[in-house]
This record gives sequence, structure tokens and C-alpha cells, in this order.
Amino acid sequence: MRTFFPSESCKETHLSAVNPQPWLQVERGKLSKFASQSPSSIESLVKVPEPQILPLFKPVDYVEVLAQIHEELESCPPEKKSNLYLLQYHVFKGLGEVKLMRRSLRLAWLKASTVYDKLVFGAWLKYEKQGEIVSDLLSSCGECAKEFGIIDIASEFPINDNLISRGTNMSKEKHFSSIVSFIIGDEKISCDRQKIAGLSVPFHTMLNGCFMESFCEDIDLSENSISPSGMRVISDFSSTGSLNEVHPNLLLEILVFANKFCCESLKHACDRKLASLVSSRQDAVELMECALEENSCVLAASCLQVFLHELSDSVNDCQVVELLTSADRQKMSIMVGPASFSLYSLLSEVAINDDPCSDKAVLFSKLLVDCAETRRQKMVAYHQLGCIRFLRKEYDEAEQLFEVALNEGHVYSVVGLARLSDIKGCKDWSYEKLSNVISSYTPLGWMYQEKSLYCQDDKRWGYLDKATELDPTLTYPYMYRAASLMRKQNVQAALAEINRILGFKLALKCLELRFCFYLTLEEYQSAMCDVQVILTLCPDYRMFDGRVAASQFRTLVREHVENWTAADCWLQLYDRWSVVDDIGSLSVIYQMLESDAAKGVLYFRQSLLLLR
Repeated sequence: MRTFFPSESCKETHLSAVNPQPWLQVERGKLSKFASQSPSSIESLVKVPEPQILPLFKPVDYVEVLAQIHEELESCPPEKKSNLYLLQYHVFKGLGEVKLMRRSLRLAWLKASTVYDKLVFGAWLKYEKQGEIVSDLLSSCGECAKEFGIIDIASEFPINDNLISRGTNMSKEKHFSSIVSFIIGDEKISCDRQKIAGLSVPFHTMLNGCFMESFCEDIDLSENSISPSGMRVISDFSSTGSLNEVHPNLLLEILVFANKFCCESLKHACDRKLASLVSSRQDAVELMECALEENSCVLAASCLQVFLHELSDSVNDCQVVELLTSADRQKMSIMVGPASFSLYSLLSEVAINDDPCSDKAVLFSKLLVDCAETRRQKMVAYHQLGCIRFLRKEYDEAEQLFEVALNEGHVYSVVGLARLSDIKGCKDWSYEKLSNVISSYTPLGWMYQEKSLYCQDDKRWGYLDKATELDPTLTYPYMYRAASLMRKQNVQAALAEINRILGFKLALKCLELRFCFYLTLEEYQSAMCDVQVILTLCPDYRMFDGRVAASQFRTLVREHVENWTAADCWLQLYDRWSVVDDIGSLSVIYQMLESDAAKGVLYFRQSLLLLR
């Protein structure tokens, strides 16, 4: 599952006083033993950050909300289903149910009633699969590409025959010449008067009505932004009803002209022709602005498809971000139809995964707020933007957003308000607020976890025990208890506590904390095991509050462990696999993948472990 927010939201600096390199740059055996460590040194290693405020939809009663969604899905019209499956996805994301999240996205894609929903949810599924070993293998053989590849946008937009007027009901007066010549600069282009008149009502009125042009054989169009070449193409189209091989720049010129003179059949032909020519992100950037200005839905959707197909690279392109965030409601409708909330849900998630403090994360989330229509959509959008503002230390804006989300019914947003009150020095208010929430609703684990932050250590332990009782998947209580025990030099109890959560949940922060424990104990082989599993789960993971790359730690720790041969690795893997030591098995596989071992078998074993 993708890590939605990093730990920058933490108040305490994790391992803040430690410079890791001195621990590892000395010869093995020369480090001071754990028993001789000063209390301050131990304290610096085992500080635990406050739990992050999750930018997720977390209703108090998940069962009730899921039941409501299920009931609505059974009775709603087809065009509403995708949005309901998206809401279901947000519920499962709040629960951390990765497989159910994917299932909801897939159902939203399968039940899509518009091309826009197909584009958004197809791109979302493709994005979610990025970086997964099994998905990468499928992509290499074309399976994933076939499922979520580029689609023919034009075929998804039905041709409206009512737009194609050939002038069949337009009378031809005998005193009108059958040929009319359009003068553009020094050139004269001869056209069939009635066929040009059939392109649009304005042309029919001009050529067959009471205007002066109706009686003229030569009409000057020099001031109407059309070139002689473009007019010849228009003349051919008026006769054949189709566009042959035309240069893209000339198509753009004709599109603008067709829009100006309300030539709907010509405009739609240009729209579809240009849409078929969009093949790269640069093409899409150049054509999207024109598509929005000229109300060209097919072209706009084709450009959007390219942007979405190249996630997450495209949201790092400032031109793409500008196009996607500067559109007003009318242009947004042209670009993504009724799927604006789905689009900005995806884009904001991609931006937050990349950097939750970035300007693009703010821009996409603000647009998500603007697109939210239902009460539950507003809960999702306002709370998410509040979390981003909080991370950026924009506390006044964050407070307003959390209050709106809370007023809409998102009780979990009280966590943001409590943290902000604590920052202002009103810890008692935070404590009372959480107490009121616990007494007003069915108590949940996160409520007691949050309440524990605003009381003394003797009470905190009890509240965290209650949090674990209500929700054993919360990682902070285990980390706090383990760190407290380690500070008291109760080593075995500390390791047993952190192992409780790692026995059923591979949480990166818990692995990092145990890694620090092992460093303190000079158990470098165990430390090596944990850092290799961290790198398996997140190759770019950074430790010590984001200051040191985990890969750098592995390099340093490696100097203090025994090197294994290929045979040693296979024996170690067999031993760990036999005793169902998943963490140990993942670590050995990570080490073996660096060698020339049979990678196919190793990737298969790794995928089995990760699925489990």
C-alpha cells in the first residue's frame, strides 16, 4: 500500500540527537556496551514521534457507512455508481484494506458510464500497480498495458447526426449564383455556394439570405483568420464530408474558424482528427489549451488521457499542472465532464504521495474541495486539505478546514483541531475535546490514542492500552510502550512489545525503531535484517526523520556483519522459510537479489511473502 503521508507531521524529532555514522565507522567490538550507555544517549535513540494526522476518510461507524453505500448502489442510476465506488474506496483506505481498495477502484472502472470515468479510474488502477513486482512482470508481457492502455477516445463519443446539416431544407433561389469565391489575401478560392451554406446557419443566412453577400460572387474573408489552404480544405469538406490528410497546424486553424462560424460538423471532424494525433505529453500540452478555448471535448479528453497515462511523471511537469489547475468550471466540464471529483481525487493523491507539502498538492486538493458536492465528498476533501495545510504549518487555514470537515460530520477531524490547540498551548482544551468525543460516540482506538497525547505519562500508558484493545493495528501505542521500556533498560520487554505489532503488520516506523534498538544492543545482523526489509518495502525510505537514506545505513551496517556466500543465503532462506519468519525471509531474498541468483524464483517467493 502506498504511504500517504510521511512523518513530517511529527512534533518530536525521531532519533534527532543521533549522528548515525559514528556508530558504524568503528571496528566491531569497540562500541560501548548497552549497559554503559548514558541515559541521554539511550533517550535520543528511542524517541517516538506523535502519530500522524491521517488525511483519510475515517467515519466513526464504518459498518453503517458501507451499508449505506451498498444500499445506494442497488438503487442509483448507472451514472452515479462510479462516484459511490470511489467513496467506498475512501472508506477502505481509511481502514487500510488494500485489496478492498483496489476492488472498489476496479468496480468504479468497470461500471463507468462515461469516457471520463473510464480514463480516471483506469489511470488510477495503473498508478496503484506501479512499483509492484507482480504488476511489473505482467506489464513486461503486455497484460497490464492491454487492460489499462490508451483507448480510442473518438469512438467513445457518439456522432450526433443532428449536427450534420447538409442544407437539404435550404431553398436555392434561381438568382443566386451556384459558385461563390472567397478572397483571402491575393488568392481566390471557388466553392459551391449551397454546400458552403450547408455547413452552418450563419453561412446559409449569409449566402442565401437578405445580406449583401447573397448577391455577391466574390466575398472577402481576409479578416477571419483563415488561410487559403484552410479554405480549400473547408471547400473539400463541404463536398465530401470528411477531412483527408491535413497538417495539425492547419487543423487547428480550421477548428477555430469552424467554431467562429458555428460549423458543427466541420468542428467535430477537426476535433476527432486532432484527437487522433495526440501521441505525447508535449502534444497534449500544446493542444489542451486550444481544446478548452474551442470547446473541443474529444481533443481535451485525448490530452487528458495522455496526462493520466503518464502519472506520476506528468504531475511533475509545471505546464501540465498549470493546465489542470487553472481551468474554470466551464473548461473543467470540457476537459473531464462530470468526473471532476474523481479526477482531482486521483491527482491530489498522486501529488500528496510525491510531496504532501508541495504547492501542487495544495492546488489539486483545493480543486477537490471546489468539486465536492455531497456531504461525504466534503468530509473527504476538507479534511485532506486541512492535513496538507497542517504539514505546511499554515495553522489558521488548517483550523478552518478541520472545523468545516467536523461540522460536516467527520469526527476524526477533531484530531487536527486538538493538535492545533496543543500547539497554541491549550493542552487542557485538547484533552477535554477528546473526552467529549469519547463520551458522545462509540469509542474507537484512535480516540484514546489521541487523548493519551495530552496527559501525563502515568495516564498515557493506560489510554494507550485501551487504544490497543479497541484497535490492535495502531502502531503508536506499541512504539511508545517499547521505547519507554527501552529507556528503562528493560531490553527483552521492549523487543517483545515491538515484536507484537511486527508479528502481523510490517510497519516501516516499527521496523525503524527496532533497527535502532538493535544498533544500541550492537546486534548488527538483526539490524541488517530490519533495514533490508525496510528497503524491500520502500527502496527510497529515509530514516532519522528523513535525514538519512536507509540504503546508506545498510552500507554502513554491512561492514559489521559476516558476508554470506550464495550457499549460505539459500540455507538461511530455507531455515527462515521453514519457521515462517517472513521478515527474515524477505531480508535474505533482498540480499540474494543483489547477486546473480535466479531472480525469477526469488521474486516469486518475495511476492508470496508480501501477499501474505
